[in-house]
Order: sequence, then C-alpha cells, then structure tokens
Amino acid sequence: MVFSGTTSTDFMKLVSIPETKKEEFINFGSDDFLTIREDLISYIKAVYPLDFDNFSESDLGMMLVELVAYMGAVFSLKGDMLANENYLRTVKSRENLRKLLELIGVDLRGPLAAAASCKMTATTAPTVANFPLTFTPGNRVFAITSREDGAAVNYTLYKLVNNFIQDITSTTADISLAGDEADNATSSVFTNVALLEGALSKEDGIFELVEGNKQVALLDSPIIDGSVQVYVTAGVGDAATGAYKEVERLYAASGATDRVFQVIYDDNFAGTVLFGDNIAGVSPPPGAEYTIVYRTGGGSRGNIIREAINVTLTADTADETTLSFIVENSTAATGGADAETMEEAKKYAPLEFKRQDRVVTLEDYVSIGNSFLSKQGTVGKTTAVVRDAFSSANVIDLYTLEKASDLHLQKASPTFKKELLDEIEPKKMLTDEVVVCDGLIRTLDLVVTIRIDKNLSEKEGAIRQEVVSVILDFFSVDNMDFGKTFVAADLNRAIFELPNVRFSTIDNTPQTMTVDFNEIIQLNNFTVNMVTV
Repeated sequence: MVFSGTTSTDFMKLVSIPETKKEEFINFGSDDFLTIREDLISYIKAVYPLDFDNFSESDLGMMLVELVAYMGAVFSLKGDMLANENYLRTVKSRENLRKLLELIGVDLRGPLAAAASCKMTATTAPTVANFPLTFTPGNRVFAITSREDGAAVNYTLYKLVNNFIQDITSTTADISLAGDEADNATSSVFTNVALLEGALSKEDGIFELVEGNKQVALLDSPIIDGSVQVYVTAGVGDAATGAYKEVERLYAASGATDRVFQVIYDDNFAGTVLFGDNIAGVSPPPGAEYTIVYRTGGGSRGNIIREAINVTLTADTADETTLSFIVENSTAATGGADAETMEEAKKYAPLEFKRQDRVVTLEDYVSIGNSFLSKQGTVGKTTAVVRDAFSSANVIDLYTLEKASDLHLQKASPTFKKELLDEIEPKKMLTDEVVVCDGLIRTLDLVVTIRIDKNLSEKEGAIRQEVVSVILDFFSVDNMDFGKTFVAADLNRAIFELPNVRFSTIDNTPQTMTVDFNEIIQLNNFTVNMVTV
C-alpha cells in the first residue's frame, strides 16, 4: 500500500448530535422573527455543522431559514391573539367581547337616541268634531339636517302619559290626542308629547309555528336600544293578548303569565325578538297576530339645540278631515350616544354578573345605576355611598347624572330618577332606604400647547385634529367617573403616543385636580396651540 501524503479524520463524526439529543437545542421561548431566525441558525450550526455552513444573506438556505422564521412569528402572534380573545380584560375584537359577555348573561348596549320635549301648535283652530286626533306611524316621523354631519336625521313623535312614553296599546301603533289634553282653551296647543330621534319601523305578522320560544327577526338596523315595543292579538280573553314588556333575560321572568320579550342583537345591532315558552313568559299561540314597532338610528348626531326643529305634521281627525300642526322642540335634544364602548363594557360587565339581578352591596348599586336604561332611552353615571350618620347605616345615597352626549352629562330629570328607583325597589334589601341625589359636575378649561418638528408644519392641521381626538376621548363620559382625579401627566402620556408630537404641555391647570366623591370632571372649553421647533 502506497501512502498518498494526505490524512483524514473522523473527528466531526464523533461530535455529531444524536437524534435523541437534538431537542435540547430547541429554544421553545422564541416568539418573534429575529429571535426565531437566530435560534434556527444556532440550531443548524450545532446539529448540521458539515451539511451547511454558508450563512450569507444571499444564500438560498438563509432564505428558507427566514421563511420559516416568518411563519413562526405569524403563528406565535396568532396564538397570542387567540389566547387574548378568550379573556375579558385582553379581548380586542368587539364580536368576541359580545360572545364572552353572552356567557355571563350581559349584553353590549346599543346606540342611544336623543330626546326632547315638544310643543305642537295647530295651524288652524280645531273644532270639537275634530277630536280625537290620530297620528299614524307614517305621520309621526320627519327628518331634519343634522348639525354634526350635515346628513338627514329622523325624529319620531311620541305621546306622554304621566311623563312616560306611551307603550303600544293596539295593533295600529297610532297615538291619539283628546281635546281636554290640550294646554289652552281652544285645544290648539299640546305639550304632552315628546320627540325621540330615530326612524320608525313597524312590522306585522302572524305566529305560525308551535314551538315554545317564538322568534321574530327585525328587518331594519341599527336598532336603538330600548325602543322595541310589541303588541300581540290572540283570541278573546287569551292571556297572550296585550302589550309586552322588554326584559334583559327571559329566564328572569317570574311566571308563565308574564307578557315579556327579549331582544337579541348581533354586532351590527340588528335584532331578533324572542318570546317566552309558557314557563318563563307567555308564548303567543299559533295564529296570533303581532305588531312590533321600533326605531333605528341613534348616536350623538341626534343631539340638537332648542327650537332647531320647526316642521309640520298632519293628524287625522274624528270627522275624517286632516289638521296640520307646527312641531317644535321646546328643549334641546340630548341623550344621543353611540353604542357602548368596549372599555365601558369591560368595566361594568363583571359587576353586572356579580350583581345577579339583586342589589345588596354598594358595588351592586353602582352597577345597576350605570347600566340602567330609562324608558326614554337615556343612561347615566352613578356612584353610591352609605350615609354617614349614627342611625342611617341602611340609607344609601345614589349620586347620579344623566348622559347628554358622549362628552357631556346633565342633571338627571325627575322621570329618570323615579324610573331608577322603580328599577331598584324590587331588587334591594328590605331594610335599605335608597335616596337618589344629584351629582355635581366640575367643569374644566384647558390650554394645551403641542410642539412639532418644523418639517411637519404642512401637516399641522391634521396633527391638531389628532390631538383634539385624543383629548375628547380622554374626557369622554365613559372614561370619567365620580371622584376621579385629573392628572395632567396622564393626558400628556396619551398625547405623546401620537407619532408626530414631539412634546406637549398643559399650561393653565395644576398637575392634579382632585374632586369630591360626588363630583365628576367634565371638559368645558379647550384650546390647542401648535408650535414648531
């Protein structure tokens, strides 16, 4: 045998990684692109030292490594997102939040409608033969131009009975006015009416199926929260005949004779009316006729100033003629608000679940006060305290304010406070005495100075609008609470998150502003000054 002059070694074969040991080189904590990429390179160097040693960026092997790192980062992010969507505090999708809340029997509140007091004046003096006057559904609705966005906004006329909106009492959904309900001797002026924002929809039908829980899918949306009214006509003397009351949950109905219904909403606030099963609530019999009246619309765009409405509506008279009325809003239309935000729902949904349709603790009083929806479709902000006196440990003071818009609160009306008490009364402890008091509003004026780079001067207007949006969101009704201290640094921190803002200062207020337990801070006026540096 002739020696060739070269030698070889099997050293690398001796240090090769056994199959059973390869798992030890896997970093299971890798979750982002760069980390996964570097860990893959380290794995290849350790496990395949002779098979691959070209880690140049232009190499095909590196392209494959980066593709695997890319997919790993995507799957890691998706896994985190899916995990977050399973928990109330971390959920980001509104649809998933709604599904989570359904598990604990809580609904997301839909858009709310503005409401205003109304004055109707006849264009010609009516006669005795004209009465009663009838406003059909088609004659109860009119449209004006919204001052918020310039588009049309609808309002519907309703009759007040003892300061409450009148429920449907027949299948026609008409409202009727008698001569003795007028405010003057000539029966030409009526103020026992109100205007609610929203277009009126009326659906009639017949129950054909025999199943217990009958359902009716409503055709129009978005449905204004609390606006659905139902009237059913069955046989003479049938317990199913009459007006039905909306409840949050049918299973909370007290018995088989309760004429109640529940509205189930989807993410677009289209609704389905669900009736009882003759165990919890009445189930209308097959062949019974139903009339469902509801309003669609809602939102802050329906809030208008006093006397912004001046339209003519026509009433049908008893002697089969017509009579025209000038309709005016004698008060500002307030209470219109967009659908409940996810943050607001996350805040109060756990309290609602803990309350379980009864009111025992102060936390329960706060929960019911902040989730209560009046018959006029308004909501409020509420806090609760035990009266500090020797013999008043069972007296609960509720400090409440009514929501006027997404940014403003107002003094709660007597009707709102009475309805809130009526809601609490059957659910509270027998020994508790509840007193509803007016909360206090502490107004705040702000002067904010924003500093941006000189090269962004052409975008100054757009940046200003971004800052305005942040400020309005910071002081929205949903984000403010009774007794919450205003900290300037918190607002600055929110403004700093805007990428084009270099620095911001609040020039006219102290760094902190404290309020009493029954006070809530509300933004009044603010000025945003822009400075280039």
